Amino acid sequence: MLEHLRSWTPPAVDALAALESRVVRADGGRLKLEWGTLRARSGEVVRDLLWWEGDRLLGFLGIYSFGSTPELAGMVDPAARRRGIGTTLLEAALALLRPAGTESTLLVTPRQSPGGREFALRYGGTLDRSEHALVLGQALAEGPSDPRITLRRATPDDAAEIGRLLGAAFGWAPGNLPEVLAAGDEPMTLVAFDGVAVGSLRTTRDGAVGGVYGFAVDPQWQGRGIGRDVLGRVCRQLLAEGADRVALEVAVDNEHALGLYTSLGFVPVATEDYYCIRLAGSQPARVGWSGVPRDASTRR
Repeated sequence: MLEHLRSWTPPAVDALAALESRVVRADGGRLKLEWGTLRARSGEVVRDLLWWEGDRLLGFLGIYSFGSTPELAGMVDPAARRRGIGTTLLEAALALLRPAGTESTLLVTPRQSPGGREFALRYGGTLDRSEHALVLGQALAEGPSDPRITLRRATPDDAAEIGRLLGAAFGWAPGNLPEVLAAGDEPMTLVAFDGVAVGSLRTTRDGAVGGVYGFAVDPQWQGRGIGRDVLGRVCRQLLAEGADRVALEVAVDNEHALGLYTSLGFVPVATEDYYCIRLAGSQPARVGWSGVPRDASTRR
């Protein structure tokens, strides 16, 4: 049975966690389900689709609005694949997106999942980008911090500045930044150098896992050690607050950033491919699904 979910109840969260465990046990790797985002759903609109058989959750697909194009990520129980569950979930998600005038969406699949790639291609998906997921699982040694670099929580008044920074670094910026900053579910940080806004990032915390996403440094200010300084501070804070690991993502062709992250102790754990699916005429050549597990991201 298909369920259109507005907000997560404790039993639904437990069922999703159990499904995640079954998928990871069968497929290996990791799933980036953005637990913090799921728990923070407003309940005003449907953003998550679930497939149940009795009280057992067999499939999940979430709609995530991290950038200018919505992202879809989900999974199907290994024992229930090739039964059309994934197709049903994806069709339901596309039906939710079309009335809003959405022209395309990104289906996120793990590189090690040939079934996920095959599924995306059946819907006419074209590879948009790929990202490495990295994890820091060790404490960072204390290092010198530049006193000219300051970090503070962003407010709705900073929306224009953060939009400029995201546009300069990534080529896009969410149109609803004031609302995102006002909600404060996943705080954003504004980075300044001698009082000049030079960067921004978003931090998350879900149990033992901290996250750093959308880490942007104005290209005009790159190469001055700002990224290393800021990332070190943020990771130390997350670990001090109780996280035992910190996750982030980086484009596979961003060798400079990848070098920075690995030099700090981050280790690549997965590679994720983002397939662009146009909503007009997005019908599969034939029905099928091998699971599309995802974690998260994105240039967040």
